[in-house]
Amino acid sequence: MTNDQWTAVDRYFTDLLAPADEALAATLADSTAAGLPEIAVAPNQGKLLNLLVATRGARTVLEIGTLGAYSTIWMARALPADGRMITLEYNPAHAEVARANIARAGLDSIVEVRTGAALDTLPKLEAEGAGPFDFVFIDADKANNPHYVEWALRLSRPGTVIVVDNVVRGGKVAEEDPNDAAITGTRAMFELISREPRLDATAFQTVGVRGYDGLLLARVVG
Repeated sequence: MTNDQWTAVDRYFTDLLAPADEALAATLADSTAAGLPEIAVAPNQGKLLNLLVATRGARTVLEIGTLGAYSTIWMARALPADGRMITLEYNPAHAEVARANIARAGLDSIVEVRTGAALDTLPKLEAEGAGPFDFVFIDADKANNPHYVEWALRLSRPGTVIVVDNVVRGGKVAEEDPNDAAITGTRAMFELISREPRLDATAFQTVGVRGYDGLLLARVVG
């Protein structure tokens, strides 16, 4: 198969099962216009996150890595009216774009965007008693993936679902590369999870409009 075929299949699935609406389309358009990198999850992956949050019956969601809030909106839409979502964004300019996109989607009463380095913000959430969260989505700098998973565990409870994006690294995750912090961090995350008795996890590879990549899916069991 070719990239063109993967993209065509993704578009077929998306058109039928996860069609764009005004808020989602505007979120992508405004993010691009503001100069944000075009690395948001694909529409069918956004729908997957939405379904996972709904299937879990989550009332609270933590997202590490907001970007323009495209994935944020997908997940927040699966929450009940009294649900709560906190999303963490390092870049203040990105956070402002995200807040505007969230407000336009009518979700600003549910979603709070916090700005700053996540490893600085996460201890504050713990101190505030913000957790435990029912669902955690990690899609930030890959070098810190093991630290983010550790914090996800600290802010979770049995039954919490943790999803980590971009774990395949173009297939390079299977090989050590001390010169690539994203690979080193992602491998350290997998090794941590493999040793962690409180997590039951799997990972899978994907192809589509975002090329060759994959996700990790874990459940807190104790």
